[in-house]
Amino acid sequence: MDYKQILEMAIDSEVEAYEFYTAAAARDLDPSLKKIFTELAEEEADHKRILEAFFKNPEKPLKFKETPDYKVAETVDKPALSVSMKPADALALAMKREEEAMDLYNVFARASDTEEQKAIFLELAKMEQGHKTRLEAMYTNAAFPEVW
Repeated sequence: MDYKQILEMAIDSEVEAYEFYTAAAARDLDPSLKKIFTELAEEEADHKRILEAFFKNPEKPLKFKETPDYKVAETVDKPALSVSMKPADALALAMKREEEAMDLYNVFARASDTEEQKAIFLELAKMEQGHKTRLEAMYTNAAFPEVW
């Protein structure tokens, strides 16, 4: 698999996430949940644009900021999308999806044949970890308001 195939797969993943969040926002949900899912969809669209730009210009390095992994997502079950879900459950669902994407890219990095391939997958894992970290902070605030 070359870098173009890797990026096509990553772009498809961002499109899938965008479509999921857009469909979730279109459901008959609480307005605050609609807002969360709409913002997540917009973020996925931004990441698709970043990946497409790298696809067109691979000389420009693909670099994402390293973020801490709080491992909050690993402590919760993945809830099902439903019209009766609470904001904390919506955030849990989103952070579990980001965790799954991050884990998948890390598996691909470990299975890579070349250092170039591995580096691309590791950068994509960092991108997903950044999403996960942001969602974990939001989840912690929503699920445990007593800490405020």
